Amino acid sequence: MSTVDSFGAKSTLTVGGTDYEIYRVDTVAGYEKLPFSLKVLLENLLRTEDGANVTKAQIEALGSWDPDAEPDTEIQFTPTRVVMQDFTGVPCIVDLATMREAVTDLGGDPNRINPLSPAEMVIDHSVIADLFGRPDAIERNVEIEYQRNGERYQFLRWGQTAFDDFKVVPPGTGIVHQVNIEHLAKVVYDRAVDGVLRAYPDTCVGTDSHTTMVNGLGVLGWGVGGIEAEAAMLGQPVSMLIPRVVGFKLTGEIPAGVTATDVVLTITEMLRQHGVVGKFVEFYGAGVASVPLANRATIGNMSPEFGSTAAMFPIDDVTLDYLRLTGRDEHAVELVEQYAKAQGLWHDADKEPSYSEYMELDLSTVVPSIAGPKRPQDRILLAEAKTQFEKDILNYACANEVPVEVEGTFPASDPGYAPGVEHEHVLGEGVSCQHESAHQHSMLASSGDHGASNPVKVTTPEGQDYILDNGAVTLAAITSCTNTSNPSVMIAAGLLARKARNKGLKQMPWVKTTLGPGSKVVTDYYEKSGLDKDLEGLGFYTVGYGCTICIGNSGPLIEEVSKAINENDLAVAAVLSGNRNFEGRISPDVKMNYLASPPLVVAYALAGSMHFDFDTDPLGKDAEGNDVFLKDIWPSPDEVQEIIDSSISRDQFIKQYATVFDGDERWTSLPTPEGPIFEWDADSTYVRKAPYFDAMSMELTPVSDIQGARVMATLGDSVTTDHISPAGNIKAGTPAAQYLTEHGVAQKDFNSYGSRRGNHEVMIRGTFANIRLKNELVAAVNDGHVVEGGFTRDFTQPGGPQSYIFDASQNYQAQGTPLVVFGGKEYGSGSSRDWAAKGTSLLGVKAVITESFERIHRSNLIGMGVVPLQFPEGHSWKSLGLDGTEIVSIEGLEELNSGTTPTTVKVTAAPSEFSPEGKETVVFDAKVRIDTPGEADYYRNGGILQYVLRSLV
Repeated sequence: MSTVDSFGAKSTLTVGGTDYEIYRVDTVAGYEKLPFSLKVLLENLLRTEDGANVTKAQIEALGSWDPDAEPDTEIQFTPTRVVMQDFTGVPCIVDLATMREAVTDLGGDPNRINPLSPAEMVIDHSVIADLFGRPDAIERNVEIEYQRNGERYQFLRWGQTAFDDFKVVPPGTGIVHQVNIEHLAKVVYDRAVDGVLRAYPDTCVGTDSHTTMVNGLGVLGWGVGGIEAEAAMLGQPVSMLIPRVVGFKLTGEIPAGVTATDVVLTITEMLRQHGVVGKFVEFYGAGVASVPLANRATIGNMSPEFGSTAAMFPIDDVTLDYLRLTGRDEHAVELVEQYAKAQGLWHDADKEPSYSEYMELDLSTVVPSIAGPKRPQDRILLAEAKTQFEKDILNYACANEVPVEVEGTFPASDPGYAPGVEHEHVLGEGVSCQHESAHQHSMLASSGDHGASNPVKVTTPEGQDYILDNGAVTLAAITSCTNTSNPSVMIAAGLLARKARNKGLKQMPWVKTTLGPGSKVVTDYYEKSGLDKDLEGLGFYTVGYGCTICIGNSGPLIEEVSKAINENDLAVAAVLSGNRNFEGRISPDVKMNYLASPPLVVAYALAGSMHFDFDTDPLGKDAEGNDVFLKDIWPSPDEVQEIIDSSISRDQFIKQYATVFDGDERWTSLPTPEGPIFEWDADSTYVRKAPYFDAMSMELTPVSDIQGARVMATLGDSVTTDHISPAGNIKAGTPAAQYLTEHGVAQKDFNSYGSRRGNHEVMIRGTFANIRLKNELVAAVNDGHVVEGGFTRDFTQPGGPQSYIFDASQNYQAQGTPLVVFGGKEYGSGSSRDWAAKGTSLLGVKAVITESFERIHRSNLIGMGVVPLQFPEGHSWKSLGLDGTEIVSIEGLEELNSGTTPTTVKVTAAPSEFSPEGKETVVFDAKVRIDTPGEADYYRNGGILQYVLRSLV
């Protein structure tokens, strides 16, 4: 609650006969030149000014913002609400339930632990595409989902009743970000505060990095770790520096044949190359008015992929039209318009704000594209996709091989094979291999073992034979709110399927095809247009209303395909309309993943191979024997628009969202505990009381320097939170699997790490356990070869043998030995995974030293009491001569006890008995990445949750 109004900003806005209290930004000097997003922050500070956390000086600093200056002013941003998905949300509610007990133990009132900001959770991360390609796939997958996740869902049902201002959207409803833009977001929020009706911008933080999708609606919001989200729910502001803002001017219009997905992949590539980590991006210019709201949301969704904190579109008539279409009340729409115009938040293309940096894209220059094989920013022109794939697979396959001569055959999964094309691929100094074609080489080379993988004959259960080869598309998925919220690309996919069926085309038999709509409205308009039958005719049956493939909930591939891949080490591909394609994410069987628009997903299911040029290779033949090319079945913009106009209506949104929080009979019949304190089940392997407050007291433990630490991992560049955080399926034989087995869980019931995020015992064991993690520390005991997976060297054992990271961590903690991690550039990029930080902390890691961090993970590490440090500018652990065998000490952290934050600390890495002979001690100054006073407070308290708990008690 604001107790100070230094600028006399409090005013009244009357809309439709209703008076609203507002805080006018035009009372602050300099407001008119601010970008849209900073005006939203300015209003936030005016409304929450209390003279302590939010001061007059902070507000003046924002008003006089210098677009060219480097960020150095800390502000406290108080989001209007918190949105969560169930994977990251369950630990939030576990922690809140644990905090209620901790407050009681410390002599406080457990009911003080309650969301003070509205919190909404959408259960969308749990459904797995186990069944596909059949009419009952959705029903069976939901049944299996409830069987797997009953304990979690009971817990969330308890939370829905036990906590005030906490709402849950039950399973089988939609994807959080699509539900957010279609229903939850208000754009302008109205809420009674001390008996007065107040209006203010809708802002949010979310426990998923793609919370930025709501930026397309003019709502400022971004992904935070679950740790920050919990603090925001409990009324703690988000500490941040006033950011630089990149102005991105849009001109022109999207040409025919180009989709919103192509636009967003182009923007992703441009902004990633430009460098926008930690910055806001804001779209402006005359071209903004021609960008449909769904396209804006698609662009906003990809903000984490290009690295920005947020990617904002301003409010305009397009915003209002979308609010009306999606069933918002007319008075609410009028409030949005009148408030935005009164506060200078309405887009005026003739008025250009000041920006820190400027970029521009003429939309008419965008061409069809895909991105891959392992990063969203690696855009490939569709016309060059086949050529680029063959380069990528050669790079993938040709490590450490020798030349061989082979005979080639025509594999069914490569219609584009052209014999007689000479190629030479340089493998290293003085070594090359020559084959008839790039394809012939790649189909014979796999995993660096040249010649070990030949095209494989596969027989289906029905007796059909085909040849499976490297480059085969084994998974084609219309998935992810990125695109499922966008009717233009969803309808284009349906129309392409219709035209393909009319030409007699079928998907290839080795392709697993899935459709995961982001809301039931998509199903409504598919059924009304009849496009559902066309998609089903090519195997695209709905598998669930959830994230599915994009988060790795792909389920098994076709059984005989999976067997052929694993027995022959084939490098196959997935094509999905998602936003993430990192290594090891989509399916353990699939090494190369490509992002594409929904119609291109259908096209690749027809092609069946990445060795395919859509310009020159036919997808098949029609009834008359004529070749059918992609251009022959690609729908025109007019055809798409005609279906949109005839099949999508406001009534569909009103109907589907009228009961969005109710759930089906499965949900309502769950036996649900009651009372303010949760009754933990000691035998549960899903939900366990969190350990963060064990033996906690009200008194602070002074910060101490780190002495005698061992290195747990030496990692390279672009280590994502997917590499660090437990994700995907739990593999037999791993520490997590061993734990579950010991607790009576059969392997078929292991479920995914995400579904067990409420059990810290499982999650600790899965931290740093990604199958594609490359810890270079283990190379020394593997003849110089880096074994991929969750391994390290255990220096508590003679010889420092290779060990699971968790097992080594237990031994180190038993000895009282702290751990550190060495990393490269962009450490912690990707999703806002709180367990990437929680697991790091619980493994005993006290410091992470890298070349650079991405924003969310750096903040989350501090929130869990782990100090983020950076190597000296221009240096890495390798350039400093480190190898991970050292004993590490870090001096200078104790300065934090005096209330200040050191800019650097002294790191000493001394050789140990495991170090190579002649190795010398390395000493360097590491930059301390505790960037704000608020973060320093969290670190002094041992973490953000401890800080909040002490504040509340």
